[in-house]
Amino acid sequence: MISHARRPTVLVAMSGGVDSSVAAALLCERGYDVIGATLKLWCYEERDPSPRACCSLEAIADARSIALRLGFPHYVLDYSAPFQSRVIEPFVRGVLEGTTPYPCAACNADLKFGRLVEQARAVGAAFVATGHYVRAGEVERGSGLEPALFRAAHAEKDQSFALWQVAREILPSLLFPLGDLTKDEVRGQAERLGLARVATKQESQDLCFVGAEGYAAFVERQGGAGAAAFAPGPILDREGHRVGEHAGLARYTVGQRKGLGRSIGRASGGRPLYVTALEPEANALRVGTADQLLAREMVTGSLHWQSADPPRPGESFDVQIRYRGPTVVARLWPRAGDDFAAGCRLTLESPLRAVTPGQSAVFYQAERLLGGATIERPEGQGTHARGR
Repeated sequence: MISHARRPTVLVAMSGGVDSSVAAALLCERGYDVIGATLKLWCYEERDPSPRACCSLEAIADARSIALRLGFPHYVLDYSAPFQSRVIEPFVRGVLEGTTPYPCAACNADLKFGRLVEQARAVGAAFVATGHYVRAGEVERGSGLEPALFRAAHAEKDQSFALWQVAREILPSLLFPLGDLTKDEVRGQAERLGLARVATKQESQDLCFVGAEGYAAFVERQGGAGAAAFAPGPILDREGHRVGEHAGLARYTVGQRKGLGRSIGRASGGRPLYVTALEPEANALRVGTADQLLAREMVTGSLHWQSADPPRPGESFDVQIRYRGPTVVARLWPRAGDDFAAGCRLTLESPLRAVTPGQSAVFYQAERLLGGATIERPEGQGTHARGR
C-alpha cells in the first residue's frame, strides 16, 4: 500500500472514526510518511461517553488499531487543559450569559489545527491532515497565489462552516484528503483499504462533550447550578405581555418552540410561538410568531479573515449562519467608525430565520471560505425594540 517514493511527513488527527482513518490510509497510499495523533479532550474521563463521541477510550483504541494495521506510529496528545479553558469554559459562560455559543469553531482553530500544527512542526512534520470534508487550494492574488479553503465537493457533507476561525497563516500546512468524496465513497474506501473495524462506525456528534444529557444539563453540572440562567422567569410576547413562565434561560435558544408550554398558544390566537430573544437582564424570554423570527440585518463581533484581501465596506458576499443552513447575499458595513475593529453590520438581501447571538456568521465568495464572526444580535428580528 505504501509507495517507495516518499513524500513529506504528515501528522493526521485521528478520532477513531471512519473519516480520519480513511484520510490517514489515503495519505499512506499516496506516499506520505504518516504519524497518527488522537487528542485527549474530554469525553472519556469521568462519565460513560455517548456512542457517537469523538474521543472516547474506544475511539482511541480504534485509532491505534488503524495505525497498527497501516504501519505508522500513533500517539495520544493530552489537550484536556486547553480544551477546558478555550472551549468548555467559554461555552458555559456564553450559555449563562444568554447566548448560544458554537464551540466547534474555537475547538478547530485552537486545538485541532492551531496547536496540532505547532505539534507537527515540533516533530518535523510538514503537514497536518484531518478527515474534514473541505478542500484546500489556492487563488490568484496579485502576481502570486494565496492559500485558501473551499467548500467540499458535495454539499451534504461540507464542513467548511466549522473552520472559519482557522488562522490564515497555517492554511499552507493543511491537507484534507476527503474534500472530493461523499460519505458513501469514504465508507467504500474503508472497505477497499481493509479498515473494516471503522467502515460502518457511527459519525461523531457536533458537541462531543455534551452527550445525551443535553447542553443545559451539561452547563448546570459544570457549575451553572444556582445561576440566574436557571431561575424561572416570565415569558413575554412582542408587546411585553406576560404569557407564561420559562424554566431558566439556559434551557432555551432563539427559534425554539419545544418546551414553551401549550398555554401560551392562546396569546397568538393559536398560532405557534417561538423564542425570538433571551433577555438575561430581566430574566425574560421573548416569544413571537414564525414571521417575527426573520431578520434582514445582524451585528457581529470582531471579524476573522482567511483572505488577505477581504471585502470592503458595502461589498457583497454570501453569509451562512447555521451548519448546513442556507446562504444569502449580504453587504458588509463597519459597526462603528470607518473600520471593522469593533465588528460589522450585515444587511441581507433575503431574510434569515432565527439569527442567534453566540452563533457564527460565516462568509463565502462562491465556494471559497473567506472568514466569519460571532453574531452579537439580529436587527429587526421580532418587533420589540431592544438590543443586547
